[in-house]
Amino acid sequence: MKVPISPAKLSNSTNSSSLWGRFDGVSVAGHDARSQASFKVKQPLSVRLQRQQFRWVIDAILPLTLVIIAGIAVQLPVSLPDPARPAVFSFLLAVILWSTTSIAADYVALLTVMALILLGGSSQEKLFDALASDVVWLMIGAFVLGGAVQKAGLAVRLTQLVMSKVRTVSGMFWLLTVVLIPLSFLVPSTSGRAAVMLPVFRSITGEIRDHRITRAIALLMPTIILVSTIVAMVGAGSHLIANDLLYQITQQRISFTQWAIYGLPFGVVASLVACWVIMRLFLDEKRLRTKLRFPHVKPQPLSRPEWFTLVVVAVMIALWLTEDLHGLEIATVTMVGALVLTLPGQGVLKWKEGVKAVSWNLVIFVGAAFVLGQSLIDSGAAQWAIDQLFSVSGLAHSESQPVILISLGLIALTSHLYMTSHTARAAALVPAILYLANSLQLNPIAVLFLSTVGMDYCLTFPVSSKALLMFQGLDGGTYKPTDLLRLSAVMMPIHLGLIVVFYYTYWHWVGLTL
Repeated sequence: MKVPISPAKLSNSTNSSSLWGRFDGVSVAGHDARSQASFKVKQPLSVRLQRQQFRWVIDAILPLTLVIIAGIAVQLPVSLPDPARPAVFSFLLAVILWSTTSIAADYVALLTVMALILLGGSSQEKLFDALASDVVWLMIGAFVLGGAVQKAGLAVRLTQLVMSKVRTVSGMFWLLTVVLIPLSFLVPSTSGRAAVMLPVFRSITGEIRDHRITRAIALLMPTIILVSTIVAMVGAGSHLIANDLLYQITQQRISFTQWAIYGLPFGVVASLVACWVIMRLFLDEKRLRTKLRFPHVKPQPLSRPEWFTLVVVAVMIALWLTEDLHGLEIATVTMVGALVLTLPGQGVLKWKEGVKAVSWNLVIFVGAAFVLGQSLIDSGAAQWAIDQLFSVSGLAHSESQPVILISLGLIALTSHLYMTSHTARAAALVPAILYLANSLQLNPIAVLFLSTVGMDYCLTFPVSSKALLMFQGLDGGTYKPTDLLRLSAVMMPIHLGLIVVFYYTYWHWVGLTL
């Protein structure tokens, strides 16, 4: 049962607009933008058709120019290994097309992988192996889980819980942020948390038919999921990999409690700041102050499908948290849960419905993106980029703690630009940073944690995180890559500033020092 949502009347005049309207135009003197446009002199049809025919030429100038520059640039560095040049060019090609064109992200990813293979930068088998990745299966299971949560009615019930507490659009954003943060302790996967929130997103935006608000929510949810990842050691698999590498290299570990002490305050503050930035960047004051009125809904007991789904999800979370005890990986547990939820005669939804709930274009995208990311590592391009960053920053020869802190933060914050996989970033960057810490006689625990805070930030491109991809690839359109670039241009300096402020205040107080 969907909750009917209706905004309060903003005005009784003919100029008033409803939140649920589509804001197609701005009301001016009793006429909307469409009616105003009708007074303009129309150009001849032949002229308009001619302009449309050559519009693609104009649109292609910028990406084509950037591709030519990228092709020349990858040939210039003498220190760049020859096998790495096709990998770097293909990655730059993908970034350019994602950022400057409206071509579907999955098409771009597959196109650039084909270019990579034809240029000899990767083998054909890499693409086929990528589609068999555990993350691909995790995403398939997560989408089926999201479909079950939605069909069982839990999404609507959770939406009621969230939305019944708010009275304005801004209040809704703050409450969604507060609800998302604790999920890092419960669901040890950013894509898993995104899958849990997808039905809630659909339920809320299904009633709020304003594209700008939909876009802002589609940016808010994955942003908070990513920014709040640092609050828990189980917030991402890369945390476990980084902590294991720390033990292998230094024989030291960060405990679950220590991680929470270091990360929880930072994650909360960073999430609240991100929420404020998104509201200010993508919503105007009128939308933020819009009143939301919800009819009183008498609480109903949980239905059989809701109980069934809740029990399955609870068991899945318990198995996720105890992976070391039983040895079943997160992807395996997720797929088993998906099969149970689609069990013939007993499940919440039919198998065909579960398959339809999967965003297959996103699955193809992830498989292709993995090939691009892996080629950067296998070809030596990622290690070359890390070496160049260390060299340019002067970090390897610095004795100044502020310089080390800022350089470390910048390297970690920008690592998602040249390594799209979170796990790959941890595997490639952590050993180099820990060996650097040893040579400079720094505290390895502080170096690792500060680097992880930066590596968890990956808001610049949709390919940088599966959580971003899930919300960007939804039917009907949510946000564009340019919206994410705009957000990251503001958030990256703020995130670096928060790292510096926390280091010289709270983290010093709890003993996390270089």
